[in-house]
Amino acid sequence: MPGTVCVVASINVDLVVTAARLPQPGETISGGRFSIHDGGKGANQAVAAARAGARVQLIGAVGDDEHGRRARAALEREGIGIGRLRVHPTEPTGVALVVVGPRGENQIAVAPGANLGLSLEEDDHALVGSADVVLTSHEVPAEAVLDALVAAQHAGTQAILNPAPARPLSSDILRIGPILTPNEHELVVSIGNEVTESALDELLARHAGPVIVTQGAAGALLAVGADRERFAGFPAAVPVDTTGAGDTFNGVLAAWLADSAALPDAIRAANAAASLSIGAAGARAGMPTREEISAVLDG
Repeated sequence: MPGTVCVVASINVDLVVTAARLPQPGETISGGRFSIHDGGKGANQAVAAARAGARVQLIGAVGDDEHGRRARAALEREGIGIGRLRVHPTEPTGVALVVVGPRGENQIAVAPGANLGLSLEEDDHALVGSADVVLTSHEVPAEAVLDALVAAQHAGTQAILNPAPARPLSSDILRIGPILTPNEHELVVSIGNEVTESALDELLARHAGPVIVTQGAAGALLAVGADRERFAGFPAAVPVDTTGAGDTFNGVLAAWLADSAALPDAIRAANAAASLSIGAAGARAGMPTREEISAVLDG
């Protein structure tokens, strides 16, 4: 049986404009192409984990609106368990406004809506405890993040925190020691040190677990105590949209770990999946299946 991943998740709908270039502050750019995609870091990560072969359960919240119904249906189509998906009676479903440039680069602004009201209940704690891996990010409230990590610690469940969007990490989280997966910007913000190398050293001095610094096409750096190991990226598809690459990395990392893979092997698989993910528009369209990931790893 495949491993089980529980995602404490943000859920959004992405309103996307693909433009000739990204606008400068105060500038309007016309002539773009508009599309709507399913999104939210947590929901994207859940989809990536499910396509990578994991059994996925999601804890999250949407509004009682058309966006929420769309998001729910999209998750169900991926085979993701949504028994703990709340429908907020007054807050809208989260919305992300995304502008994508010609090389797949992007600008994103998020109105979190119902995501801000997410808190964990007793049944959620039980779901976290029954999983092989729990995965969460900073798109849900800090209290929900900490609650999920504490529940995972008590149950002996492996925990991953993708500290995005960037914000400082609390001492409580650092003591628990989940696997952290910041990019280089999130790394420096998480510890309040603007020099990447010294920020990593400082974080490791205070953090009880591994840190994986994602580096885009360059791959990832695994740091555990004084040890460092670099994992090269894979040749990428022609970049169309990089929006979901980090979410793909985290979801596949969780799926491989839930299937009892060693951490280095899980990082290689996550790098391969991220390289595949940028070849289609939208955060999820390019997310690969387990077979597609394995083909890259075996090639």
